[in-house]
Amino acid sequence: MIDSSIKQDLREMAKKLQNLRGSLDLDLKREQIDNYEEKMTAPDFWDDNEKAQALIAELNGVKSVVEKYEKLQADHDDLQMMLELVEAENDEDMAGELAESTTALVKAVEDFELQLLLNQPYDRLNAIVELHPGAGGTESQDWGEMLYRMYTRWAEKRGFKVEVLDYLDGDEAGIKSVTMLIKGYNAYGYLKAEKGVHRLVRISPFDASGRRHTSFASCDVMPEIDDDIEIEIRSEDLKVDTYRASGAGGQHINKTESAIRITHMPSGIVVSCQTQRSQIKNREQAMKMLRSKLYERKIEEQQKELAEIRGEVADNAWGSQIRSYVFHPYSMIKDHRTQVETGNVGAVMDGDLDAFIDGYLRSQINTES
Repeated sequence: MIDSSIKQDLREMAKKLQNLRGSLDLDLKREQIDNYEEKMTAPDFWDDNEKAQALIAELNGVKSVVEKYEKLQADHDDLQMMLELVEAENDEDMAGELAESTTALVKAVEDFELQLLLNQPYDRLNAIVELHPGAGGTESQDWGEMLYRMYTRWAEKRGFKVEVLDYLDGDEAGIKSVTMLIKGYNAYGYLKAEKGVHRLVRISPFDASGRRHTSFASCDVMPEIDDDIEIEIRSEDLKVDTYRASGAGGQHINKTESAIRITHMPSGIVVSCQTQRSQIKNREQAMKMLRSKLYERKIEEQQKELAEIRGEVADNAWGSQIRSYVFHPYSMIKDHRTQVETGNVGAVMDGDLDAFIDGYLRSQINTES
């Protein structure tokens, strides 16, 4: 006997897939694929390696969306045929397989829906992530390093590449700050959900009395802005300092001053990069970071103006934590924006962030609609 919920799930998935097909505009995406592949045949395609790699990443991203949809549709059609066979032959073993496969497909369709929520102009770009511990010395600096590990694990699980751009060790443990570039299609779209203050409550391993401590660390997330987006940066507005790379962020300890620190004097923005052996490469990456920060500031100013017109008061990002991580006296991680929570703190600290990111993205869609 077939469980009625399986038939209901298959009917609902058929409707979802039909709606997704309409919103995807598969014909347009196939045209994009043809256009990208035509560009790759140009004789000078590899003259600019960085742009070539970016186009390939874009092509792979669009292809992935089309291929995932086609696979989901094919899997649904297969399950629909299996349902008809089970009903005709009353095969209990096949009924069990049908139930398992339907549950798996429901989850796959939900994951695909989440991917399609990333439709803002810069969601597809790489993400620059900066972590800064709050006041509290070693305790907060250790918390900053825990977050660094969490985001690194999350990125690795998704197949994204992590490149540390700047890393400053803590006084006794942890970090004073870290900047990393997370490379992957839709990296910024996912990680923008993590921007804000993260609060930790635990028994401090650095307190001999075993007291409970509260620590804060801020996470700033920016898209790595493409070179084709015009952000005016005048050379006379820049102060450039060089220094020797060191610490966990460098691939080596330099004997020459290859690390770069750039200060944009009109805005006061400071960026640093020490990941490459070449000073020129570090400068190029630092300029990308500066361009991203200036672009982000421009967008924030526009949003602030709109908020003032509407009579809204923007929250102070540093003063309002987005998520609390409680390790003691109970185990609970809760996102204060979406109310998503879990008691499995170990999994989250090991990079299992998808439930929180999913909840945030869906809440933004609901707000906009």
